Amino acid sequence: MNIRIEDCELKSSIINIQQVHLDENPVKNLKILILDDDASLMLLSLIMKKYGKEILKAQSGSEAVDICQTNTDLDLILMDIKMPGMDGHEATRLIRKFNNDVVIIAQTAFTLPSECTKAIDSGCNDHISKPLDIAVLKALLVKYFSN
Repeated sequence: MNIRIEDCELKSSIINIQQVHLDENPVKNLKILILDDDASLMLLSLIMKKYGKEILKAQSGSEAVDICQTNTDLDLILMDIKMPGMDGHEATRLIRKFNNDVVIIAQTAFTLPSECTKAIDSGCNDHISKPLDIAVLKALLVKYFSN
């Protein structure tokens, strides 16, 4: 089965889920920052535990930027877009001023193409809709981190 992940109108990629067996773990030892301001933070932390050597958490955009400044070796940021105070778009723009290497995946309930375009334009590498589909999330991890 192929899943099409639309990176807005800018680009699209097809991920073959048959190559990404859900019980296998081809991606390991990532340093991950999860940014979310609700119960999703705990759930995402549990899901990502098997992929990460270290999981950092933030509940605001400004906290995420601070963590990124002191953890320049981050591999992945799961960036919630709708946050109190500084939103995920602004946090991403600030992070990109000093770190262009970290993979940032926007995770949001906003699924309109214009919202996806806004996430990519702010500096995110990709976009995933909430509620998160674990197969799609794993396929994105393989896309960015498998050899």
